[in-house]
Amino acid sequence: VQLQASGGGLVQAGDSLRLSCAASGRTFRPNAMAWFRQAPGKEREFVAAMRWNGGNVGTYHAGSVKGRFTISRGNVENTVYLQMNNLKPEDTAVYYCGAVLRVRPIVSALYTTSTYDSWGQGTLVTVSS
Repeated sequence: VQLQASGGGLVQAGDSLRLSCAASGRTFRPNAMAWFRQAPGKEREFVAAMRWNGGNVGTYHAGSVKGRFTISRGNVENTVYLQMNNLKPEDTAVYYCGAVLRVRPIVSALYTTSTYDSWGQGTLVTVSS
């Protein structure tokens, strides 16, 4: 499975962007997918995740983006989006999408990069003040 992230760009504070993460390869049935971001000189940090547990879907967002960012899955099952509204300069980072394919993670594991066994290449989001 390969993940391809896209949709980044240069925007002004208060603007919106929608990032996409498309999967290709063999049949794609992840147990969870997430967006992380990494700003220059900082560690990769959790942004948002979706977890499938039987017929239920849970979404989880970092406190710093709650109410502004929303993770969702498209009608095409192999695509996950991150809708980002009211962007702030501190949201500037490379955004990565990840997928959990081999195990069903517990919720607390969603916040950790080591949980994810497939990553996209990242897309740069730059927010100017």
